[in-house]
Amino acid sequence: MRCHLAGLKWLQKVLGLLLLWPLAAFAEQPQVVASIKPLHSLVAGVMHGVGEPFLLIQGGASPHEYSLRPSEVRTINGSAIVFWIGPALESVLVKPLENAKAKTRSITLLAAPGVETLPLREGGVWESHAHDDKPTGHPADHSHAHEPSRDAHIWLDPINAIAMARRIVTVLGEVDSAHQADYERNGAALIARLQHLNQQLATELTPIKDRPYIVFHDAYQYFERRYGLNAVGSVVLNPDQRPGAKRVSEIQARIRNLNVRCVFSEPQFQPALVETVIAGGSARRGVLDPLGSDLSAGVEAYFNLLQGLAHSLKTCLSGA
Repeated sequence: MRCHLAGLKWLQKVLGLLLLWPLAAFAEQPQVVASIKPLHSLVAGVMHGVGEPFLLIQGGASPHEYSLRPSEVRTINGSAIVFWIGPALESVLVKPLENAKAKTRSITLLAAPGVETLPLREGGVWESHAHDDKPTGHPADHSHAHEPSRDAHIWLDPINAIAMARRIVTVLGEVDSAHQADYERNGAALIARLQHLNQQLATELTPIKDRPYIVFHDAYQYFERRYGLNAVGSVVLNPDQRPGAKRVSEIQARIRNLNVRCVFSEPQFQPALVETVIAGGSARRGVLDPLGSDLSAGVEAYFNLLQGLAHSLKTCLSGA
């Protein structure tokens, strides 16, 4: 009888521990923040089945001019990791991350190992070098003594996304070693999908590589270079400032002289300016969205974003 009671107590103890274990495991998972939707998608892919990262800049908001709410600052302060591109894109995060640095790990993916960065182009009008191996345009290097400013839109190249995914896997494994194997397995699957996406886009975009077009602002250099596209300028130099009459006239002349087929607006900004630029000409208006403002956040967002860019370019440039 005593053995039976002892065995029953032991079983009750084991069952109690098993019931408590998932709660303890959940409590130990780090709170993770990702700044923008494409980056959030990559982090969500690595964390799949383990946890959900928090998306900071949601909807169609531009990271160039975003204002943090008090609740978002509190989320940053309570996080173990914040993944962001860097000060060149989300400047609003510089001060909150500095204040939270004692307990929050800030991961600037612009500096991730293996990420290839390109210098900013200046002038908004550039010559295409779509078929050589050099960065397109002219770098905004105003001093030979300093490194030129880097273009922060690194996520628009799937090969950069692969390097970013590797960095995300490493950091999550360091902070949450209990799930390191999960992060590594998810990361390997994500990288395989990104490699396939790159091959798919290269094939899909080949027929329109030589067709000239103009973007709203210079956000697509990485996508252009990866797939050899023929972008020849941007409507605005700064997306937060409306161009003057001289600038509009210059773009209209470029559209005529180069037989530009399409001028692309962005959902984050008013399309009326693009309508003004193409008025009276044969160029068509399309829409490109570097952030996926209308996409649902999650693992698929990155893939839907780049496939959407390819579809918009093909639809407008092919006249389909």
